Amino acid sequence: MGRVLVWLIAAISFLAFSLQPAMSEPKHAIAMQGEPALPADYTHFDYADPDAPKGGNITYCFVGSFDNLNPFILKSLRTTARGMMDLNYGNLVFEPLMTRNYDEAFSLYGLLADSADMDPERKSIEFHLNPDAKWSDGEPVTPEDVLFTYDVFTDKGRPPYRDRMSLIAKLEKTGDHSVRFTFNDKANRETPLIIALTPIIPKHAFDKDTFDKTTLKPLIGSGPYTVDKIQPGQRIVFKRNPNYWGKNLPSKRGFDNYDQITIEYFLNANAKTEAFKKGICAIYDEGDPVKRERDIDFPAFHRGEVIAETFDTGIPPVVTGFLFNTRLEKFSNPVVRRALGMLYDFEWANKNLFGGKYTRTMSYWQNSELSALGHPASDREKALLAPYPGRVPADVMDGTWRPPVNDGTGQDRKVLKVAFDLLKSQGYAVKDGVLQDPKGNPFGFEILTASQDEERFAAIYQRTLEKIGITVTIRSLEADQIQSRKQRFDFEVLIGSSGFSNSLSPGIEQSFRWGSSEAKREGSFNLAGVADPAVDAAIDAMLRARTKVDYVAAVRVLDRLLISGNYMVPMQYNAQQWLAYWNYLDHPKKTPIFGYQWPTWWRKAN
Repeated sequence: MGRVLVWLIAAISFLAFSLQPAMSEPKHAIAMQGEPALPADYTHFDYADPDAPKGGNITYCFVGSFDNLNPFILKSLRTTARGMMDLNYGNLVFEPLMTRNYDEAFSLYGLLADSADMDPERKSIEFHLNPDAKWSDGEPVTPEDVLFTYDVFTDKGRPPYRDRMSLIAKLEKTGDHSVRFTFNDKANRETPLIIALTPIIPKHAFDKDTFDKTTLKPLIGSGPYTVDKIQPGQRIVFKRNPNYWGKNLPSKRGFDNYDQITIEYFLNANAKTEAFKKGICAIYDEGDPVKRERDIDFPAFHRGEVIAETFDTGIPPVVTGFLFNTRLEKFSNPVVRRALGMLYDFEWANKNLFGGKYTRTMSYWQNSELSALGHPASDREKALLAPYPGRVPADVMDGTWRPPVNDGTGQDRKVLKVAFDLLKSQGYAVKDGVLQDPKGNPFGFEILTASQDEERFAAIYQRTLEKIGITVTIRSLEADQIQSRKQRFDFEVLIGSSGFSNSLSPGIEQSFRWGSSEAKREGSFNLAGVADPAVDAAIDAMLRARTKVDYVAAVRVLDRLLISGNYMVPMQYNAQQWLAYWNYLDHPKKTPIFGYQWPTWWRKAN
């Protein structure tokens, strides 16, 4: 009897253990697809110089304003001071558990957490906090801080931070320096990486009751800098934390090289350009090749004090264009949007404004294997689209679709006729020189612009649309006004500021941009108001893909659906990044696939 009892106890214990998620050994890095490129004993990212000199200062310049330092709340979301959590200037104050290597599609390496255990099915992940991690006030980073972060983000944070708890079945402290996330059925294979990238905030330094209020009080974070000075709406100054805990981590070697970082705000792009010429701004980035050649034609450039340089990247170009608010009845018909999409005269603009140096944007993942262009739909893609017959036109399905090509004169009547015939097929007609919708109302719309460049693009579009009786008005607003209008979806058409940066590893951000659940949520990034079950299904398939083949198929389906939906009229891009900068700056020799990384630059010693 004793032996039977011992056997039963052992069997029950084994069964209970076997039902737990199978965890792997702790790893220094995790990847969305395959394995991370760098070994556990890596010393630094290849695009950072571990011997970069430290010291000096830099001033970045930005068009806009700010009235808030908390980047995690909805209020003043789009007027939060740059640099707190920032893709361009660096995460100066707040840090996530793990950080990206920008020379890989999507791999994360240790930061606040020095390692992670992720079960093969990605149903759970346990993070092991670096015992040396500290907040800027010297307090240690603890599991309680991680738990508090998710608690306050869920109740008071902005999307997408507040939504992440909905993917978590259990969040628990598992040791003095460890926390485990167990996911529910709403989660997908990218979820552990999104959790790893979520910034962590200190429990002792935030009041949950007032967390959702804007503040200009310097906040405590774990990052390499602290807020030194604030001039609301005009300037924010960060100073290096001499006691920054992570300065010797492999993922931080060669980063954060300035003693002081200042971000100056300007009302418009022209003022910012003039400030660069005067030496106030250290760096000048401009996408328009004609404008940049004109703007750097000044004495300091000719004396060699300002350097102009191009950088090659390996990522899809940013998609910019005229974005329709499809919540409005006038833009609810995709055939009407397709006709409107034909009427941007790229050839004329490229010839007359850009010196022929631009390429037409046609895909959301152009120049990559994820693009639908040139790729006939595979059997996997057809299976994903089978529940939604007719959603994708034949030419988009077989990869041959291209936007119409104008003759460059600005007077190409062939393209106008094709677009007008499409509108006629939907009940539109011209009366007394004015295009009328099927109800007999004049058809027209307003384009919001935030700069002279945007006004110029809008005027090109306006000129063509007026030839078939569409009345277009152009309204110029300050950047903060446009941000406010975007947050409330109070617009008809946006330009320029509706650009989308896409990567070689698209993920959950696609649901924020295009998912039905975000279409009516105030402050969401689904500016177009897309609410399409086919798009939702494609995003879901992408997030759940277990193999590279399935992943590529799902992204191409999403690309075909976005092209077919005509939610925006893409304009143009230049494949290379261009920068002008004062010669007291220097940067690493290697450029990663995501392009130049300002946090790895440094100021030359005098």
